[in-house]
Amino acid sequence: MRLLLYLLFIVVMTGCGISRSSFYPNKKYSPEQLQKDYSIYQDLLREAHPGLYWYTSKDSMDHYFNWGQQQLKDSLTEPEFRKVLSYVTSKINCGHTTVRASKSWSKYQDTTAISRIFPLSMKIWNDTMVVTANLNRRDSLLKRGTVVSAINGKTTKDILDSLVNYISTDGYNNTHKYQALSNRGFFGSLYSSVFGYSSKYDVDFIDSTGQRRTTTISLYRPARDTARRGAILPIRRVTPPQPSRKERKEMQMNAVRLLKMDTANHTAFMDLASFGRGYKLKGFFRRSFKAVRKYDINHLIIDVRSNGGGSVTNSTLLTRFIADHEFRVGDSLYAIAKRKRYSRYVQNDFFNRLFMTFFTRKRKDGLYHFKYFEKHYFKPRKKNHFDGKTYILTGGNSFSATTLFTSSVIKQDNVTVIGEETGGGAYGNSAWLIPDVKLPETGVRFRLPLFRLVIDKSIPKNGRGVQPEVESLPTIEAIRRGIDYKTEKALELIKKNKKASSRPSP
Repeated sequence: MRLLLYLLFIVVMTGCGISRSSFYPNKKYSPEQLQKDYSIYQDLLREAHPGLYWYTSKDSMDHYFNWGQQQLKDSLTEPEFRKVLSYVTSKINCGHTTVRASKSWSKYQDTTAISRIFPLSMKIWNDTMVVTANLNRRDSLLKRGTVVSAINGKTTKDILDSLVNYISTDGYNNTHKYQALSNRGFFGSLYSSVFGYSSKYDVDFIDSTGQRRTTTISLYRPARDTARRGAILPIRRVTPPQPSRKERKEMQMNAVRLLKMDTANHTAFMDLASFGRGYKLKGFFRRSFKAVRKYDINHLIIDVRSNGGGSVTNSTLLTRFIADHEFRVGDSLYAIAKRKRYSRYVQNDFFNRLFMTFFTRKRKDGLYHFKYFEKHYFKPRKKNHFDGKTYILTGGNSFSATTLFTSSVIKQDNVTVIGEETGGGAYGNSAWLIPDVKLPETGVRFRLPLFRLVIDKSIPKNGRGVQPEVESLPTIEAIRRGIDYKTEKALELIKKNKKASSRPSP
């Protein structure tokens, strides 16, 4: 018996060891495996995605599906397969339909030290790339605010024209794509994925005197470069006091939602990075607008530039504190399919179908309509309702539920939208329930929105976001100096408004 237990222990431990080491990042999947996953990916999109042909015709989408299939004739690694899927997925023109790594790959990345990083982060708009950060801190040439005109012989336009083909967005909205590329670290990651890594990069740039110059940079290697930096700089280890669990939780919450008030100037700033659940936003909104009323705040700046959306319940509550009229979430909200052929690969499919059974009705058009949100009008809140001037800061990361909030109040005289167009589509989007689909062979996941929402059928379906009433675009000088140009524009408007209201009436 002891011998059997001993052998069993060895088998279990050996099995665990094999399990831990069974993931190989360079593993290649056969064309048969890739084709199986691709077929499921393609069929589920055709069967259940409500906006598959909203901005891309069926003929064009079939062309892209066929293109993707042609790329799978040889064995590919998971990143190579994801690259094909991301290219095809972006052609749907749906910002909620994106490709994600397998769980095994994600765990591998979380537990493996990063060996190499493209060193530059960029701010990108139109055909302009400006350095915002350089991991090689001793580089005195490619500093913040430096305009980059080419990398390894490829012009800025050539680079951007290639990279945007792998980023999903609502409609034809390049503002979101450029903002995604501007998010810290994203440009280098996608650039390396699309063009591969180089030992050296020749970078053409324009220096502070306007002269065109070229320099050569290397990849940033954290292990080597951090050790080298430590050898140069004297190290003085100071252990800061560790925040308590309650303080850490508060810091996490404040990173997502925070109200700051300038009581002397009767102005408040609300930073709102998400409408997601888990941030106790209902209580935050109630406390915030109570404080705004208590301290007689007349001007409120709401910053949703980095707000990717979340719960419609939360965005609707914020809208009710600002809106001066009854409003609906949208004109129509429906799904095209309840049961799916490959439902076993769809996350929470049983509960999603249960949701549709209880909350939607199949109408004569064959679609499953969510009638409550199509018919229900939400009323403005009476208690602590804000009637002063509201300035909403938007940009390419303003997405999904953020677009609903902005669309509902933009026409009010006391609301001004400042910045750039929202990343979310003004006409509508495909979202609401968005389960992951896990492909069986590779484990690669993609998001599959199940409902199509038309926010406002009276506006053109031109594939653009909500347009700002006061445009505030990036400039090279603003990037160089680190100026928050959108907030500066809001403060400028507040100052003008105060001057205008202080003049004696004729």
